[in-house]
Amino acid sequence: MELKSTSYISLVILHVILGFVIYIIPAISLVYVLLTLIFGVFYILKTRNQNNEVLYMAAYMVGLEVLLRMTRGAISYELGKYAVILFMVMGMFYSGIKKGSFTYLIFILLLLPAVLVSTETLSYDTNFRKAVVFNLLGPICLGISALYCYQKEVTYQQLLNLLTSFGLPIICLIIYLSLYTPNLQEVITSTGSNFATSGGFGPNQVATILGLGMFVFFVQILLNSPSKLVLYTNIFLLLACSYRGIITFSRGGVIVGIIMILLFSYFLFKKLNSRAKNKMIILMVSAVILGFSVWTYSSLQTGGLIDKRYANQNAAGVEKESLLTGREKLMETEFQMFLENPILGVGVGKNKEERLEMTGIEAATHNEITRLLAEHGMFGIAALLILIFVPLSLYPTNRENLFLLSFFFFWALTINHAAMRLAAPAFVYALSLLKVTFDEKDPTLHREQTL
Repeated sequence: MELKSTSYISLVILHVILGFVIYIIPAISLVYVLLTLIFGVFYILKTRNQNNEVLYMAAYMVGLEVLLRMTRGAISYELGKYAVILFMVMGMFYSGIKKGSFTYLIFILLLLPAVLVSTETLSYDTNFRKAVVFNLLGPICLGISALYCYQKEVTYQQLLNLLTSFGLPIICLIIYLSLYTPNLQEVITSTGSNFATSGGFGPNQVATILGLGMFVFFVQILLNSPSKLVLYTNIFLLLACSYRGIITFSRGGVIVGIIMILLFSYFLFKKLNSRAKNKMIILMVSAVILGFSVWTYSSLQTGGLIDKRYANQNAAGVEKESLLTGREKLMETEFQMFLENPILGVGVGKNKEERLEMTGIEAATHNEITRLLAEHGMFGIAALLILIFVPLSLYPTNRENLFLLSFFFFWALTINHAAMRLAAPAFVYALSLLKVTFDEKDPTLHREQTL
């Protein structure tokens, strides 16, 4: 069902108010998430998932996850992943799965040998359950989401509804962040990732969700703005999301968001007729101008430090030795672990202990690819090959899914700088497996207000 303009604006206003309320009374976020989960379960039970309602609820929880963590509203730190898994299982109960999806059951099984290895390798002082959950819940969330989404038929309108579900809780996050740091000049003194502009929480995770939000609101502008009021609202939300993402000083999420936008724009442009292409060119030029405006404003607000951050310089303008803020050290140690344990790996959660012994650095991985190699060995390589080649193999027969490569690259790029600490890369990856049905009469791609 298409969301009407008045309904959308009402939902935006509601989430703006929620952002204010949560900032004033953070404990409200716990009530918020409990009501969301209860509503989601009953909503799916009532509809029996006839229109892929599980996707909407999972997307909403993904958009909400970071806000819950920073306000301590999550019952569990990994609540977002547990919620996505719950909704996906409910979806499978009502709608079943496709035959080819069993590839992802193999993917899940490939993760298990390293769990057995870790029972022997983890030190006595390590909490086995926490170590396994921290490292494996993301991949398991991905596998279960992929089981449901594999070649599941959805319409373009359902995809747009799903993007709306992503975006609404991100509006709460934008409001919360804006209230948390009203005066940037007082908190920005260096070019490092800034917790003060990220709600006191991890800038990497905040920027990841805001980058996803940039993509969401950009698509809303192009394809889901049936009135001028909705169009201007989405433009404002895109600018606000971009600005808040930039000033976290965490580059990965913003860059990934831009890449998603460029990929989607390219495939959409190829799909349009000549008249619509001319309109889109004008829109893209306008988007570039607005982008430079946001960057200029961000630069002025940060005293030029954001320019130095993206140029990989410190506050004095001296180029930093490390392009990846020291993460290449973590990657090197994980490659070394793989070379020393190429078959079974060192075991789930063991790479942190091994790194501490090798380098004296006590840090969790930021890169899911090297973690898979280090902890799972050859089984990790097999699992990674499944993740890469299955969605890419679907592309030639699923060209109607203009979002496919945007979703895929969100996962591929995000796991290289933020691993799978959030549910977002797991769930968004699974969306690249959807089979989109496209009707030439569908008004989705023929908005007079946009294209």
